[in-house]
Parts: sequence; C-alpha cells; structure tokens
Amino acid sequence: MAFFLSLNQRWRKTLEQYKRILLKLSGEALLGEQGHGIDSKVLAQYAEEIAEVHRAGYQVSIVIGGGNIFRGVKGATTGMDRVQGDYMGMLATLINSMALQDALERKNVQTRLLSAIRMEQIAEPYIRRRAIRHLEKGRVVIFGAGTGNPYFTTDTAASLRAIEIEADVILKGTRVNGIYDTDPEKNPDAIKFDRINGDEVLKRRLSVMDLTAFTLCRDNKTPFVIFNMNVPGNLLKVVKGEEVGTTVEWDAG
Repeated sequence: MAFFLSLNQRWRKTLEQYKRILLKLSGEALLGEQGHGIDSKVLAQYAEEIAEVHRAGYQVSIVIGGGNIFRGVKGATTGMDRVQGDYMGMLATLINSMALQDALERKNVQTRLLSAIRMEQIAEPYIRRRAIRHLEKGRVVIFGAGTGNPYFTTDTAASLRAIEIEADVILKGTRVNGIYDTDPEKNPDAIKFDRINGDEVLKRRLSVMDLTAFTLCRDNKTPFVIFNMNVPGNLLKVVKGEEVGTTVEWDAG
C-alpha cells in the first residue's frame, strides 16, 4: 500500500512540473451542433479554457486540425490528388488557427500564429527559436499548416512541434474522456484507463493518434494526455495534475 501511495505521489509531482504544454485540438470539435464551419459558442468556450490556463502561468502552444473545413484524405477518396488535398487541408488549419487567435485576443490574451507555409500577411513563418521566445514572453503560440508537408496529419504536427519546442506534455483534447479498451461510443461497458504505458497501447492496438505521431512521442519520451475538452474546466485540471482523462507514459531509458 505504501508503495502505491509513494508511486502516486511521485506521479503527481511529475504532473505538477508541467510548465510548457502543447494542446492538440481537432477541427471537427469546432463544428459544435453545426454540420459545417465553426460554431462560435464552441470557439468561445475553447478560448476561455485556454485563457484560464494562460492566466495561471503556463506556457501554451496549440495545434488545431482542419477537418471541419476540409480533409485531404477524404478528398483523395473522391478522386482528388492526395497532395493537392493535403495542402488544402493545411490551409483549412490556418483558417481555424486564425479564428482561435481572434477569439483569444478578444479575451486579452497575446497570441502569435506561426505557419509552416509562408503566408506573411496573416502569420509569421515557423521558426523554432522564435516560437520558444514567444512562449518565454508569455504569448500563446498557435502552429498552423501542419508540418507544411503532405501525407502528415496534424497529430504528427503536434508531436513534432512539441518535441521541437521542448514541451513537457502533449494534451490531446477530444470528445471522449480518455483511452478505453474498446470504443466507448459503441460499447457502453468499455473500460477506461487512467494511465497506460505506451508499449501497452501498441500491444492492445488502441487508436489514440496516428502511428507516426505516436512513434515520435515514444522515441522522445514525450508523455501525452487524452481528455475531454468539451467539459468546462478539464484543461486546467489536466495541467494542474488532476486525474483527468488518460495519461500515456513511457519507460525510462
């Protein structure tokens, strides 16, 4: 009993050491109750959640998908060239990033939008050192246009940027409460994991993010948390170390 208590204390201490986070949001989440585009209520809620974490003193960076506007993979299935479709998807992430930037600045949160595709009129070009400097100065940094390359998802972009800026953790905001042994939307008896080792995720073939993104996290020992972003207050609870969602950890060494 004492061993497990000590283990829990060590784990909580680690969580409390989070200082710089990367938040990954899906574009589809911005749909809200709509069939397309951006739901202004969802956008405002997300901005308030992020602003609250920023006010608490954490360094916040964000990657947001573009699936509510366009998905390159879906375009490819209808006959469109995959590369062309993926570039269109990258532009969709920039639209969402600009919307989120506007919502945050309406809450008096200084932001910087950095794009992997050069678009100087609306965003700074992505430069690693510049991104880190913005974070050190207390600005929320939004990374747009994915990795800037086709065939890579925004999950991969999130993992890559997190590693580059030396984020302490990746927080993947979804519409589910964490990782389950089966799909909770299809199986009401699905069992949720509070914490799970990355190797166990692979062994069980649990779908948490694409394999390239997952491999980047594994190779760099970057922990990530899957949690429900649609529950008010969850984001702040996660960064404070409360047991929210599912944390994927890695063996040392």
